[in-house]
Amino acid sequence: MDSRKWNVLSLALMAVLVLGSVWAFWPPATKIKQGLDIQGGLSVILTADAKNVDSTTMDRALLIMNKRVNGLGVSEATVQKQGTNAILVQLPGVRDPQSALKAIGNTGQLEFVEWSTVPSNTRNAWDAYLSSQRQGGSAKVPASLKKGTYAVLLKGDVVTQATVGTSSDPTKAGQYEVDMTFNSAGSQKWADITTRLVGKQVAIVLDGQVESAPVIETPITGGQSQISGTFTADEAKALALVLQTGALPVTLKFSDTQNVGPTLGQADLSKGLTAALVGLGLVAIFLAVYYRGLGVLSWFSLSIFVALFLGVLGALSAAGAFALSLPGIAGMVLTIGLAADTSILIFERFKEEVAMGKSPRSAAKSGTKHALLTSVDADVVTFVSAIMIYAVAVGPVKGFALTLMLGIVCDLTVGFLFTRPMVILLSETVVGKMPALFGVKGGAANA
Repeated sequence: MDSRKWNVLSLALMAVLVLGSVWAFWPPATKIKQGLDIQGGLSVILTADAKNVDSTTMDRALLIMNKRVNGLGVSEATVQKQGTNAILVQLPGVRDPQSALKAIGNTGQLEFVEWSTVPSNTRNAWDAYLSSQRQGGSAKVPASLKKGTYAVLLKGDVVTQATVGTSSDPTKAGQYEVDMTFNSAGSQKWADITTRLVGKQVAIVLDGQVESAPVIETPITGGQSQISGTFTADEAKALALVLQTGALPVTLKFSDTQNVGPTLGQADLSKGLTAALVGLGLVAIFLAVYYRGLGVLSWFSLSIFVALFLGVLGALSAAGAFALSLPGIAGMVLTIGLAADTSILIFERFKEEVAMGKSPRSAAKSGTKHALLTSVDADVVTFVSAIMIYAVAVGPVKGFALTLMLGIVCDLTVGFLFTRPMVILLSETVVGKMPALFGVKGGAANA
């Protein structure tokens, strides 16, 4: 394939990418998710319910809390220690605060309890609760059990996996349940327990609260079991998440819970976007004045860069992997400068090689190639720095690093697939005929 056809193919591919990007981010107000500092959300401080808790215990609690928050699928979530005995959790755009609080706040101590050892008042209250549920009543869930008032058969540390499913029992069609898988030691103990207690009830207790009390009909030897009940989908998901991540090594209590409003964030968002647009406009004016026709070409390069960038952000938002924050906007503004710099490198190298006596066509091919290689070298250094920031940062600062990395990739894509091919095609057609319009000296277009 000759170079002209390759350049036309590159431009066609760029057009497809731009159309796909516009589809991915339009309208941006709904397609690109926003972070806590812009759209609001839930901010929670959990404090250890113990005196003189050591740093190792808090580090373990922080690790488990991170897993739980990641399991919620919230973009740009922040989990970090505050002082020596507290953890700050920020969840942007959380729609169901109660489910989120339940998922992250439960200690997660799962116990399998012999039902006959549970105090009779709790058993009676549980039976009344189930009867009320079957009849559409509104009986309250029985109060939590007190430690030491019942016999524990097995603890939840034997659970290796927990997933949400629906009941296979025809009488409970459509009801959600949590399917658990035990490790080898737990499987053997559970098999022994269920063999001994056939025909009797075993209570499944989470943090002292009875979740279900099924009758053991046959020995369970496959290393699996279920927690069934009157769960909603969100409640079942929260319970599975708690079991999957394991029990917290210390009880955490909510010492501060706030629903963060978006009013201030929206004002800052408008200011940030205004700054980005003003910066883009000033850069565009400078390029047009200094580089003339090539500067006008840079307008298209920057417009395509912005469309491609927003398309990637829209796609990541749809996948739940991105939420725009104010530091993220700062990263976007910075990458606009990088994109303009790539165009400047290409134009300057092209003009220099024409000034050295090369024809526009020859200068375009060699000059744009060397300029892009220089841009790659510079962008790789910035990209590596952004990777390091992303690796050690938390919350919105990660958003800054991510937008910086994405901007670099989009910038180079536009440089290789649009700016360079367009400079070459223009050099073969109009630059040699109207050199002054493009700020270069004359020369035979096809020499």
